[in-house]
Amino acid sequence: MRALTWHGRHDVRVDTVPDPEIVNPRDAILRITSTAICGSDLHLYDGYIPTLRAGDVLGHEFMGEVVDVGPKSNLQKGQRVVVPFTVSCGDCFFCKKQQYSACDNSNPAETMDASRLLMGHPMGAAFGYAHLTGGYAGGQAEYVRVPYSDVGPIVVPDHLEDDQVLFLSDILPTGWMGAENADIEEGDTVAVWGCGPVGLFAIQSARIMGAHRVIAIDHYPRRLELAKQMGAEILDYREVDVREALDEMTGGIGPDACIDCVGLESHGLTVDNIVDTVKAHAMLATERPHALRQMIMACRKGGRISIPGVYGGFADKFPLGQMMEKGLTIKQGQTHVQKYTQMLLGLIEQGQVDTTFLISHHAPLEQAAEMYRHWHDEQDTYTKIVLKTEAAKQSAPKEEKQHELA
Repeated sequence: MRALTWHGRHDVRVDTVPDPEIVNPRDAILRITSTAICGSDLHLYDGYIPTLRAGDVLGHEFMGEVVDVGPKSNLQKGQRVVVPFTVSCGDCFFCKKQQYSACDNSNPAETMDASRLLMGHPMGAAFGYAHLTGGYAGGQAEYVRVPYSDVGPIVVPDHLEDDQVLFLSDILPTGWMGAENADIEEGDTVAVWGCGPVGLFAIQSARIMGAHRVIAIDHYPRRLELAKQMGAEILDYREVDVREALDEMTGGIGPDACIDCVGLESHGLTVDNIVDTVKAHAMLATERPHALRQMIMACRKGGRISIPGVYGGFADKFPLGQMMEKGLTIKQGQTHVQKYTQMLLGLIEQGQVDTTFLISHHAPLEQAAEMYRHWHDEQDTYTKIVLKTEAAKQSAPKEEKQHELA
């Protein structure tokens, strides 16, 4: 089969690799119809996440048609399913608490010890990421093996197109959980750092949850315009001092809740970020947490910080004292996708949640390497890229809108 593979920093290629096979009784094999490039994939592309190996198949946002099942799978051949990016067993201590991304059984024994050393406990597993998270082949491919297929995949009704439901795999539940972790109350002012896909879904989710005001912070004009269209007030951090602007907008109190949808690769020409960038390139640090520092300083006393943005290791100059003195509550973590998919599918069917506005470009899987370069270098134009396989042409229920490729 054809698949997008990693070969080093800024080096990804569409190669021919072996087809996946059923390995365990709970496995299923999917023929991929749609798969997306995620902002988290850029952390792999930029070389910030360790333990990737040459030839690893990338991609953790995907859906498709079931073509084979193990004897203990509850899926049936021919079903269309969306697969959560978290690989979760459904039976361990954490899965039973619906903390699916912390699954204790999905990370194989041969990769578990390395993640235990780095994180203190074994990490949960994920598709198409690093060997710290299990080394599972991803879904930017024609086919993929889905372990624990009786736990993760959600069957999609025939009347919904791929583009309407694909993001149930990751970014829609991630934006929702990011807003949920902010403990939003009716009438709150919520500030969202980063208007990429997760940030935009966090804005949408915060408004559904009752936020009175949502303030979106970014520097890409197209992203800020999308946030504005969703009802957010916008701040371009190149044009204003963000902390001063938030103080002025909130009468000197600060936002009730702040959501970090940026993660470890913050942009900006601030002194702290320049130092972080130098250290990261010299392999002396793994994070550039400028946005997180800024929101801790900006959030009101007694406020809440939510961190759906991805971080990979240790951060310098973290404002721990400010966080403590202000009495902030911080919640973060990889998304417990399976906890939210059925509910969010219902909101999509009811028309309360839209996902298609985000998609700027479709492209065939064979152009995946080129699309990674666009996504990396032209994020104002490429707000979200969906890759289509040949199988998509056969299974699409109706005409899909096509976007001009830049």
